[in-house]
Amino acid sequence: MVRPPTTRSAVPGVGRLGLLEPSAAHNLHELGWDTVDGVPLLWSLSRSPDADLALTTLIRLREALEDGWAELDSALRTDTTLRGRLFALLGSSTTFGDHLVAEPRGWQLLRRPQLPTRSEMLADLLDAVDAVPEEGPNAGPMLFRAGVDGPEAIALLRKRYRDQLMVLAAIDLASTVEDDEPEPEYLTVGEHLSDLADVALTAALSVAVARVCRNGPVPVRLAVVAMGKCGARELNYVSDVDVVFVAEPADTTATRLAAEMMSVGSQAFFEVDAALRPEGKAGALVRTLDSHLAYYKRWARTWEFQALLKNRPMTGDLELGQQYRDAVMPMVWQASERPDFVADVQAMRRRVEDLVPEDLRDRELKLGAGSLRDVEFAVQLLQLVHGRVDESLHVVNTVEALAALAAGGYVGREDAAHLTESYEFLRLLEHRLQLQRLKRTHTLPAADDADGMRWLARAAHIRPDGRQGAAGVLDTEIRRNAVQVRRLHAKLFYRPLLESVARLDSDALRLSPDAAVRQLAALGYAAPENALSHLKALTGGVSRKGRIQALLLPTLLEWLGDTPNPDAGLLAYRRVSEGLNDQIWFLRELRDESIVAQRLMTVLGSSEYLPDLLINAPETIRMYADGPAGPQLTVPQPDEVARGILTAAARYDDPRKAVAAARSLRRHELARVSSADLLGLLTVQQVCKALSSVWVAVLEAALRAVIRASEAERGAPAPADFAVIGMGRLGGWELGYGSDADVLFVCDPRPGEDETVAVKWAIGIAEQVQRLLGAPSTDPPLQVDAGLRPEGRNGALVRTLAAYKAYYTQWAQPWEVQALLRAHQVAGDEDLGVRFLHVIDPVRYPAGGVSADAVREIRRIKARVDSERLPRGADPATHTKLGRGGLADIEWTVQLLQLRHAHEVPALHNTSTLESLDVIEAEGILEPGDVALLRESWLTATGARNALVLVKGKPTDQLPSPGRLLSAVARAAGWPNFDGGEFLDHYLRVTRRARAVVERVFGA
Repeated sequence: MVRPPTTRSAVPGVGRLGLLEPSAAHNLHELGWDTVDGVPLLWSLSRSPDADLALTTLIRLREALEDGWAELDSALRTDTTLRGRLFALLGSSTTFGDHLVAEPRGWQLLRRPQLPTRSEMLADLLDAVDAVPEEGPNAGPMLFRAGVDGPEAIALLRKRYRDQLMVLAAIDLASTVEDDEPEPEYLTVGEHLSDLADVALTAALSVAVARVCRNGPVPVRLAVVAMGKCGARELNYVSDVDVVFVAEPADTTATRLAAEMMSVGSQAFFEVDAALRPEGKAGALVRTLDSHLAYYKRWARTWEFQALLKNRPMTGDLELGQQYRDAVMPMVWQASERPDFVADVQAMRRRVEDLVPEDLRDRELKLGAGSLRDVEFAVQLLQLVHGRVDESLHVVNTVEALAALAAGGYVGREDAAHLTESYEFLRLLEHRLQLQRLKRTHTLPAADDADGMRWLARAAHIRPDGRQGAAGVLDTEIRRNAVQVRRLHAKLFYRPLLESVARLDSDALRLSPDAAVRQLAALGYAAPENALSHLKALTGGVSRKGRIQALLLPTLLEWLGDTPNPDAGLLAYRRVSEGLNDQIWFLRELRDESIVAQRLMTVLGSSEYLPDLLINAPETIRMYADGPAGPQLTVPQPDEVARGILTAAARYDDPRKAVAAARSLRRHELARVSSADLLGLLTVQQVCKALSSVWVAVLEAALRAVIRASEAERGAPAPADFAVIGMGRLGGWELGYGSDADVLFVCDPRPGEDETVAVKWAIGIAEQVQRLLGAPSTDPPLQVDAGLRPEGRNGALVRTLAAYKAYYTQWAQPWEVQALLRAHQVAGDEDLGVRFLHVIDPVRYPAGGVSADAVREIRRIKARVDSERLPRGADPATHTKLGRGGLADIEWTVQLLQLRHAHEVPALHNTSTLESLDVIEAEGILEPGDVALLRESWLTATGARNALVLVKGKPTDQLPSPGRLLSAVARAAGWPNFDGGEFLDHYLRVTRRARAVVERVFGA
């Protein structure tokens, strides 16, 4: 705390002290505080939430004390604890100021060193009405008979209760004035207020006993059970106290006792409300224990069990109250098994929020969006759903329940900490607002009420931050906490996880072997015993991760049950979990982002291609979440990914490290693309473009690294320019998951360099690139195939540009000319690549079109491919590459049309099958219907071929026979109802029609 000035000239003016009333200077003079000796008092007063209010009330208190003022004045000058409590209290509450003026000697109560105990408060309130322990067969430790039971009992109890409340408020507020005064913890304040409510109603019951049972002992057992905030021991300063009465017998005497206690309590302390009893206000005020249980078993609605979560015996016959609690709590923890339980609780929260008037929604601390109810409903719902099998959640206080949920892994530690912080902040504001006039309120000052916001900020111990005043800081904090609460409420309160867990029986949740096997079999697991062993491995031990797995698995198992192969999916999930055991974010992501968990289960239960990729590229799993623009899996564009690969590889001089960096990013991109593909988030064209872009980038990165290392080793620039020409699907940017990279390597000696040396150098570069990329790896292979080069595998691996020109001009065979239609520069020296394309353009797009002899040769080769290239035992109707209407059929047809027409249609100078088909249709070379059949067949076969790799985990072209595997392929290919038979019928129909077009074109 800043030390106050010590000289007369430094005595601050009233304006600097936050005193704005015209009478302030006069009042300070009247108190004798406008001297050097009064400076400490002035500085403390200036920190009161409302210094003017505190000063005005002190003047009134001085007048009320008369001769006793000197004692208080002296105490204030020497006792900083008293000063902090009194000034904070008087500047925060007009009601407590009035109370002290009416009972001026009450200031002495503020000198006690600490809060009174529960027993001290009970003794004080009982003393007010001369109550003594009740005797008789139904007497218990909390049953008393008042000696004063007339109208004066109300005033006596009100005064003593108000004194006790004032002591707590003063201690609670003191830190706003004196920095060395500790602020009580939130839990301490709520527990003390609840204890005070308990003893207050004990005193009220003593008056009721005296009034109702004047002529003898109490003939009934009556238990008073606290509900709501009092039941949870988190009561406000001003709040209704919700109660339920249990009596044996529940006769007229019990009813009169309950009604009289409510009347006394409501007049002396606070509103006592029994509306949470069975049938509400229309029901009997008092019931027997059996009557309560019969109602809850037969008639109670979901919200009533939610209310019972916070029941606590508070006074009266505590043994009977405990019997009530012991009997109803099992029903509370089974309530989540009721049909539509989760939906009912969620609907109740929405109804409560809808009741808030539109003009108050931004100011409502209790019921609006981002309010206290958001926290309480989310916590209670999680407790009720998971508490039936986890007794650690059987707590009633909201903050303690949050801690238990976090400890059990049901809520992330960070989320629980943020919710607790926001909840305690909002409750603090609620307390300060209620203390002002001791009114039941939850409404913040209006936006234009600057004085009200300033007072609330100071009462809540919020200080300016240098950029804005205390009111501005408070407004910022209110908005920040409201947004934080609403975000976390939505995250926790509307989890699909809750619905799934609520539907499962308790035995399955506890993973009882027999129940778990039955549950797994019902969910579609072919080997439930094996699946159970995976579950035990995942949930074994007592670690937090094991608890979170146990929380997640009911939902994950259900989602896996909807996939083509839940058994393989569960094994894959175990492998991924074990592989990411040291990644603290993994389970948290699955628990807190349900869409991530659901998509991961869909992927793992559908694909053998992805698990290893995800283990080695785990960050991809985070991309399963939705971002502002939709699924993050679809966000990166191929060009961005390619730049990232090249940049990462360029950081390394060692080619092996550069290729490793490129491989790592390729792995991540393969995981992303294949995940998005399986989830139906990318089209076939997008998948092909993304895969081709990655291949090209990795090839470029490897080539640059090898050339860079070679130049460093030589100590001189490379002797030749070097380019890589993509062929086949790589050249057309139509790669699939199982495609190799068909390429040609071309070099061009630089001026002054020996051609032999240059070519030898280029061959070494090409061999090293092939070796580095083809090195054994757990990733999908990176095979660079140069088999389409002149003279095939017997020809030179690398040729000069001049050598290529000479060969193609003199020796090119029709099939080689056809292959050149897909040639496109993909890596290395771009200028050299373009020059190569200019060299081959006259060959692949000959003036006047392709010769009749060349067409006959292409037809002959096509017929030979159809009869000889199909693998032994393959079904020609369902082979996606070489079968009837498969990829080879469509691509050969498009290439034949290019050979015939590209010389007169420049737009056909295109390496893409689909784009060339668009040109063929636009130029009228084929009928639109025929083009549509070819396009659909190519897309269907490509999608099926990609799906085969995703499902089986290895390149394959043959569709399986009807069964589970075919259904998995259908699902991976995006077939809408996952029916393998329908998918196969569709494939056969499309390819059969396309084959008819192929035969017509080749026969023309």
